[in-house]
Amino acid sequence: MENAAYVGLSRQMTLRRELDIVANNIANADTNGFKVEQLLLGTEVGERARNAFVKPGVSFVLDNGVGRDYGQGSLEQTGRSLDFAIEGEGAFFKLQDGAGEAYTRDGAFTLDAEGRLTTQGGAPVLGDGGEIILDRSLGEVSVASDGTISQNGQPVGRLAVVRFDALAALEKGGDGLYRNASNAAALEANDVQVRQGMLEGSNVNPILEITNLIEIQRAYESVTRMIENNTDLSRRSVERLGRVS
Repeated sequence: MENAAYVGLSRQMTLRRELDIVANNIANADTNGFKVEQLLLGTEVGERARNAFVKPGVSFVLDNGVGRDYGQGSLEQTGRSLDFAIEGEGAFFKLQDGAGEAYTRDGAFTLDAEGRLTTQGGAPVLGDGGEIILDRSLGEVSVASDGTISQNGQPVGRLAVVRFDALAALEKGGDGLYRNASNAAALEANDVQVRQGMLEGSNVNPILEITNLIEIQRAYESVTRMIENNTDLSRRSVERLGRVS
């Protein structure tokens, strides 16, 4: 009986984790550049609670980490000259912050007091030659599809847009940033286009995520009933054995 209860508890633990992930997806349905996430499940064979010499072991549900869908979100027109979107999957704007290099799909940029192009959180946006510094006196900027930034008809920099051979190299940071968690090199993304005056929306499907919430709730209730039934069966078995003895 204990084996079934422990397996059920292992599933409930992953369901609670799934609930957190789906709730976070829904909360970020309107977040620029957000990528929908899901829990990756696996199995782990452990020893039985009883009858240790009986094989095989018990298969428990295992949290195998979080998977992320880097698919393209919808591009939305803003008309703002410092808003940029990447048209094409798997590429990122390159940034620099206190923790080192970072990457983002959220192109809602601004200028700081020194004229540096930065994220809303203040992280400098990097170009081919380092930080991008603009001169406000030269007026609005224009950006070509390859990321080249011009003012008054003259090129002043080029947005660094990069990709990785394996997106598993990236781990999620705060403020919509990703960081390189491996030794993989960032490669220039020549097969995507930069769109000025646009932002990429989240690729979350709210209806699908709400459906997932309902399914998680029902699954949790089902496992709870299974555990309660097994507990009740154990109790009644003990009572019957007590009456026989």
